[in-house]
Amino acid sequence: MQGDPADTTIQPLPTVPGTALPGGEPEAKPAPALPLRAAGVFLGCLTAVLGLLYFVVAGVPLGPLLLWPRTRRRAFVVLTSGARRLTALERWRRSVFFGDSFPDRPVPDHHILRYLAARTYTGLITGVVLGLLGFGAVLAGLLIASLARGTLDGRELVTQVVLGGVLLFLDVQGLFSLEALDARMARECFGPSERELMQQRIDELATSRAAVLQAVDTERRRIERDLHDGVQQRLVALAMLLGRARRGGRTPEQARSLLEQAHKESQDVLTELREVAWRVYPTALDNLGLQEALAGVSERCSIPIRTDFALAEPLPASVETAAYFVVSEAVTNAAKHSAATEIQVSVRKYGPVLLVQVEDDGVGGARPEGSGLTGLHSRVGALDGRLHVHSPSGGPTTITAELPCA
Repeated sequence: MQGDPADTTIQPLPTVPGTALPGGEPEAKPAPALPLRAAGVFLGCLTAVLGLLYFVVAGVPLGPLLLWPRTRRRAFVVLTSGARRLTALERWRRSVFFGDSFPDRPVPDHHILRYLAARTYTGLITGVVLGLLGFGAVLAGLLIASLARGTLDGRELVTQVVLGGVLLFLDVQGLFSLEALDARMARECFGPSERELMQQRIDELATSRAAVLQAVDTERRRIERDLHDGVQQRLVALAMLLGRARRGGRTPEQARSLLEQAHKESQDVLTELREVAWRVYPTALDNLGLQEALAGVSERCSIPIRTDFALAEPLPASVETAAYFVVSEAVTNAAKHSAATEIQVSVRKYGPVLLVQVEDDGVGGARPEGSGLTGLHSRVGALDGRLHVHSPSGGPTTITAELPCA
């Protein structure tokens, strides 16, 4: 794999969240522990009180100025400047206690005020729900104390337990709903919002579709080139040998020699046709499975290949096909360009993701923009996967594909 050194990660589309794989970056940070999230909820109640005080102290005096056209703009700027400090505190709270990450981008002023007002409202409601939960805990303590003293009869005990259980369920559900609303409002304000994520997904799918179409056209041209430059030329040579054998004036020995050459040429044509067919689609994938298809790649390669295949269950057909072509193309490139003496292939599954890794001990310098790796990029991207290429000058070259199986 010759060319400029490359240490590149081709990431067409995001993959399965929360999956950390060897050779790749973790896809999402793990959720913070429950005590940390609970502390964030309590802190959110306090910041909601600050928001309420700000709207009372600053918003009420600035209200008349906001209604007067001549002072509206300046009053709006003054009100927003203080609101930005409070929303920055909310952003820090969401990042530290809930593990949220937001893009570094400017937020419009009207979004700031709208978010702060909604956050203040939900934070105060959360405080009320927490107060009811604490009041319920006190009542539960009194109930246990009465039960210990024997001053509570059975009917009253059942009534109190049922009523307390219902209120506890409503309180807990209310807290989870308010926390989800808090997270959604933060995403809407600081981004990316659900609308932006949907648009981003649409753009990624459109790009992936165009890349797949381009890869299909490239593959067709390669097949046509293989047939024209290889099989067709051999068939022409075979026809010329048969034509020479049919001409008169040949001794039996000369005719026999020409027929032997024609027979050998026909065997070479069949071998090359078989190679072209394998590059188009290996029938072993359908008949024998991925492991046997990869064994065929090892048999046809001139470089020794060590394969670590560890799969306990069958894969979707599209994932098997993509995994096969990743290995086949990487091995072909290594055999042609890397001057490697050994290739290691690993196929393992980590959770819902199949990890395919091909490493050679060659000279490195693989170019991700080359036609072969570009085709793999499109094929992997069509499955919402990732393709990593690490090929420093001097080697080794490691190509890793992460293919979602779900």
